[in-house]
Amino acid sequence: MRRPQRRWGLSAMSVAAAALIVWTGSAAAQQAATSASAQAATSASAQAAIERGLGAYQTGSREAAIAALSEAASRGDPSVRFAAEFYLARIYAENIAAGADQTKAFVLFRKLADENLDVDPETNKRAPFVAKALIALAGYVRTGLRDIDLAPNPGRATEYLHHAAVFFGDRDAQFELARIYLSGDASADDAKRGLHYLAALTEESHAPAQALLAELFWRGRYVKKDDRRALALVTMAAENAPLHERIWIDDTYATIFCATTETARAAAEPLVARWRRMFTHPAAGPDAAVRVAAAPRALVPERQCASGERVALGPAGKAAAPVAAPAAAPAQPGGAGLMRPAAPTTTGTTTGGGFRAAGFVESVAKK
Repeated sequence: MRRPQRRWGLSAMSVAAAALIVWTGSAAAQQAATSASAQAATSASAQAAIERGLGAYQTGSREAAIAALSEAASRGDPSVRFAAEFYLARIYAENIAAGADQTKAFVLFRKLADENLDVDPETNKRAPFVAKALIALAGYVRTGLRDIDLAPNPGRATEYLHHAAVFFGDRDAQFELARIYLSGDASADDAKRGLHYLAALTEESHAPAQALLAELFWRGRYVKKDDRRALALVTMAAENAPLHERIWIDDTYATIFCATTETARAAAEPLVARWRRMFTHPAAGPDAAVRVAAAPRALVPERQCASGERVALGPAGKAAAPVAAPAAAPAQPGGAGLMRPAAPTTTGTTTGGGFRAAGFVESVAKK
């Protein structure tokens, strides 16, 4: 009779153990769910802190913005922390009312770049932000940073820009590279690279590139002087200029407009009308959320030529027409008239590539 009782005891213990395992598993699952819920709540709170910080900065409350973003950087998950640190760096870098802290900005930009240098530019949402961090780093490294004894290193700065321009495809980095290639006494190869970048960016409505290329056509530097193209390009640049680039682009427009004849202004109008239809619309960058707002164009004081003539946006002093939706890109965009057509082939046709090809810019000998 004892043997059955013993079996019953073992069975009861097995049932008790199974119940304990079930209870333990249930408790663990409940704890995991609670932990996940807490993490989600923390992440949501950190995300809300980012939004609160950006809202505060846009209303001029810089210290409140820094406090909110610092909170998000310390509490959020890796993605939220990345975003918070990026916007903190942008705010520290803004030289507003002597409130900039370039050392903190540099440290944050370097951290963001070092930790994300090889993220997939096609699929990773951090990629455009990493590119902007590299551009910022290039600026610091090019000129140096006295507070931390960072010596100027133009070569390293160019490497940062090249990675942002080529690996990440960042347009602002491509523009900065073009400026480097075309600065000083540029070689023929560097001039070709710089003009290639400017031509491609111009088609994509990158206003600074349009303004710089306009100035090259106006001065006849690296390209044949062409006042008509210069005025048409700088008109497009003034129409597309983002708020933070508006002052110098408007100055360039005024300089070229005042220096061109009525004949050149009239000849520029058809080019502007055509390019409005062909060029893509500019897109805001990932750091647009912390750009300092500029006055609306209607509130900017009017410029005047030395003759007293009023300078207004648009060809021949006319207001800019609304930009129509861009048409499908033609097979050979060189027909837009920005670059000279390619040399004829043996069959009498032109080579492909359009004005994206650097060779379509007719370089001239340096004087």
